[in-house]
Amino acid sequence: MSMNMIFEKKLAIPMEVKEMYPLSSSVEETVQKKVAQLKRVFTGEDGRFLLIIGPCSADREDSVMEYVTRLAAVQEKVADKIMIIPRIYTNKPRTTGSGYKGMLHQPDPDAKPNLFEGIIAIRELHMRAVSETGLICADEMLYPSNHKYLDDILGYVAIGARSVENQEHRLTASGIDVPVGMKNPTSGDIDVMMNAITAAQGRHHFIYRGWQAHSQGNPYAHAILRGYVNKHGNSLPNYHYEDLSFVNEKYKQSGLLNPSVIVDCNHANSGKKYIEQIRIAKEIIDSRNYDPEIKSLVKGLMIESYLEDGNQKSTEEYGKSITDPCLGWEKTEKLIYDLAEKL
Repeated sequence: MSMNMIFEKKLAIPMEVKEMYPLSSSVEETVQKKVAQLKRVFTGEDGRFLLIIGPCSADREDSVMEYVTRLAAVQEKVADKIMIIPRIYTNKPRTTGSGYKGMLHQPDPDAKPNLFEGIIAIRELHMRAVSETGLICADEMLYPSNHKYLDDILGYVAIGARSVENQEHRLTASGIDVPVGMKNPTSGDIDVMMNAITAAQGRHHFIYRGWQAHSQGNPYAHAILRGYVNKHGNSLPNYHYEDLSFVNEKYKQSGLLNPSVIVDCNHANSGKKYIEQIRIAKEIIDSRNYDPEIKSLVKGLMIESYLEDGNQKSTEEYGKSITDPCLGWEKTEKLIYDLAEKL
C-alpha cells in the first residue's frame, strides 16, 4: 500500500454542501436573469461591453466584498454601455505548485490548508456577492471536479492557460450552462485555444465525479487572449489589432458558434506590469472602433484590479494582492469611466 498520498478526511459532495448552504429564491432569480443577459452579449443581441474585473485571487472575504460593492456602484453609472462581472477567483494556479493556492485551500491565508472550510468559504463568498450587489461573478475552473460546488451561483467560468489543453477541462466546459472562456496556452498557439473551444462547444460522453455523464455542448465557449511566453521565457502580447484580426480569421474558418474574444489585459499581455492594463484596455477599444468586424468579435476585457495598487509578500495590507500585482481602486474607477466614454 502506497504511503505517498495520505487521505485525511472524506469531503462532503456538492449536493450535500448545497443543502447546507442553499441559495435563496431571490439569489437564484438574479443569477438566472443576469446569466441570460450575459449570454445575449455573447450572441451579439446585447451590445454592451463586458468587463471581467477583480483581484488576481480572492484572498479574504471582507476586502473582496468591499471591492465588489464599490464595483456595483460604478456598474449603475455605466449600465447602458458596460456589463461588469466581478472576478472572484477562489482557486489560484501556481506555476511551480508552491505558494498560496487560493481561498479554496486556505480560507485564512495565514493558517494551514483546510479544504472543507475552503469549500464553505468560497460558496458563502460567491453567494454573498450576488445577494448584496446583484452582480454575477466569475471564477476560474482550476479543478473540474470541484465545479459543482459553485455551479448554481457562478455567472462566468474561465479555463486557464495551463489547463486549456486538458481533456477533462474541455469536456467539463461542454457541460457548463454559463459562458466559458478558454485562454490561449502559455506557448501562444492559437490553434490549441480554437481546438479547446471546439471541444467545449461539442457534445461528449465522459466520467465525471464517478458518474458516466454526457454533455449537451456549450455554445457560449469562447476565446480569451492573455499573451504568451517564448522559448526564452519572455512575455509577448497578443492583443494588438493584427492579433485580433488573426483570431477573427481563425473563427471564420472554424464554423464555431458565437465568435467571441475577451482580452486579458494582464498576464503575458502586460508582462505582469499591472499599470500597463490601462494603456492596453484603451488600445483594444481603439481597434474595435476602427474595424466593425473586430468590434463584433471582441466582447470585453479581463482586468486584474483590487483596492490597492501592486502586491505584497505578506498579508498585512488590507485590499492588496498577495499574488500577482493588481491595479488599485482609484485607477480602476477612472479606467472604467474612460472606457465607457470611448465605447
